[in-house]
Amino acid sequence: MSDQLSHYQSRFDKKQFPMVMILDNVSGEANIGSLFRLADAFGLEKIIFCGISPNLNSNRLKKTARNTHQYVNFEIFDSTPEAVNFYQKQNYHVCALEITSKSASLASADFSSRKAVALVLGSEIHGIQEEVLTLCNEVLHINMFGNNSSMNVAQAAAIALYEITKSFHSLN
Repeated sequence: MSDQLSHYQSRFDKKQFPMVMILDNVSGEANIGSLFRLADAFGLEKIIFCGISPNLNSNRLKKTARNTHQYVNFEIFDSTPEAVNFYQKQNYHVCALEITSKSASLASADFSSRKAVALVLGSEIHGIQEEVLTLCNEVLHINMFGNNSSMNVAQAAAIALYEITKSFHSLN
């Protein structure tokens, strides 16, 4: 039997990947806290909040973030199209995570040739704005096999970040 390790005993190498999350009007404080935690876990450069600024004093956000909101870098843009355009000019491959009539499966996406990636995630109610989807370099979806056609934004982010950083990790 092996012993469970604490945060201080884990043997993971700390890395930062050339990747950001662009949040299109994500407002749920528990989701935002989870996204801070995911950004830390997957070594992202930063989170970009668009349209809605996070309430960093929220107890719900603090509880789910587990203090990661205190050290994960973040930036605020007035609009998501402005953020997408900015990161494209910085040579980020901007991909949206949204189920559309033309989206491709995340499972088939190849990030191995990408120098930097910006992952766009949409609001809990409306998803990603149509205007934003047209600006992105590609639109990806997570294959789902049940009756539901949507997933919680933090859960979807975790799946996508795992798949994308796996490609970056294999390059190192």
